[in-house]
Amino acid sequence: MKAIRFTFPVILLLLTLLWLLADSLLPDPFTYFSFRHVFVQYSGVIAMGAMSIAMLIALRPRWPELRLNGLDKMYRLHKWLGITALVVSILHWWFAKGTKWMVGWGWLEKPARGPRGEETLGLIEGLFRDQRGLAETIGEWTFYAAAILMIVALIKAVPYRLFAKTHKLMAVAYLLLAYHSLILVEFSYWTQPVGWVMAILLAGGSAAAVLILLGRSGHNRTVSGHIEQLHWYPELKVMETRIQLQPGWPGHKAGQFAFVTSDKREGAHPYTIASAWQAEDGHITFVTKALGDHTSRLPEYLQQGMEVSVEGPYGCFTFDDDCRQQIWVGAGIGITPFIARMKQLAAEPDGRTIHLFHPTGQYEQAAIDKLTADADAAGITLHVLASKDGRRLDGDLIRATVPGWQQASLWFCGPSAFGHALHKDFSAHGLASGRFHQELFEMR
Repeated sequence: MKAIRFTFPVILLLLTLLWLLADSLLPDPFTYFSFRHVFVQYSGVIAMGAMSIAMLIALRPRWPELRLNGLDKMYRLHKWLGITALVVSILHWWFAKGTKWMVGWGWLEKPARGPRGEETLGLIEGLFRDQRGLAETIGEWTFYAAAILMIVALIKAVPYRLFAKTHKLMAVAYLLLAYHSLILVEFSYWTQPVGWVMAILLAGGSAAAVLILLGRSGHNRTVSGHIEQLHWYPELKVMETRIQLQPGWPGHKAGQFAFVTSDKREGAHPYTIASAWQAEDGHITFVTKALGDHTSRLPEYLQQGMEVSVEGPYGCFTFDDDCRQQIWVGAGIGITPFIARMKQLAAEPDGRTIHLFHPTGQYEQAAIDKLTADADAAGITLHVLASKDGRRLDGDLIRATVPGWQQASLWFCGPSAFGHALHKDFSAHGLASGRFHQELFEMR
């Protein structure tokens, strides 16, 4: 989270500084209407800058993933930028549209315009000036649609399938808003740094929007495969799916995840990989819990031999550090990346001392037996805490169980609130923040 907590304000600060080189939020003379003019320009730059970067992130590019510590963190930045664009756009809309209403209601008096001198406009500026009315209309109605789409994306109760389909429409909204911005931005900005940066962002965001509409996100990281084996654990409501991949998969590290498409109408869903990679074998395994409408249908829908596509790998939850002791916490279905790592360590031991804690609300002996066998093969100490036994995991229990925990790193995958609580607890007891690693497995 440290990387995106730094990146997010830096993006907004850089856009603000670039804009301030071209304009000012304190116009002279300072009146409501003079402030309105510059604020509409400033808010437009911030909103479209944030939307452009969010659109580029939606393409799932490779180059920023390592710098932002994984696609899960990139998507969190995508979400923050989207919320920023929504809030700033509301202010932008109110100053642009609300001012006209307030004049009509008699709350504001529009200043009288002085006589206009003759203007000599260049060809491009004149063309832009002629389209201002159309651009304003398109921007207003697109704003209404985009605001609804953004709000839908933030409501977790909306099924993922509906979210994915409606959120793709944001690419259309972006293209219309890019046209709105191109025409209505202060023409003098285009000869200054803020204009150069906005031109790059609008061009990049527009290209990304077109690729998203064509279904090309992650296309160069996608391979085909077929389901070779399925195993359903009814007590856990978990499906284990083994897939035989076609040539082209670049390999993955334990702890990474991929997007899997089994139904093109449903689209791609992200799942953590539960197997170590062996190129000569070509198999990949996913362990999926029935948590929503799509995953609940998988036991009835998936069949052996079914064709699927797998896109990835993504993520930086890869157990890479210099600590000779690690503490793993896999809560519920969050055990998945640790299964993959145990299988890798069984084949390639690294000499670390590792304690794996697995708190679970559902208990199935067959699954625990497989987990125990994986832990034994990897030389890992396993601690299973089942709710049915009244055993609950917290920081005190971990510290009492693991000698020398102060020199260890802690890797957590599970419910985000539980992870945040553990992070806060261990930080309060002196564990360096950089030694706590958490997978933010939330794609919306």
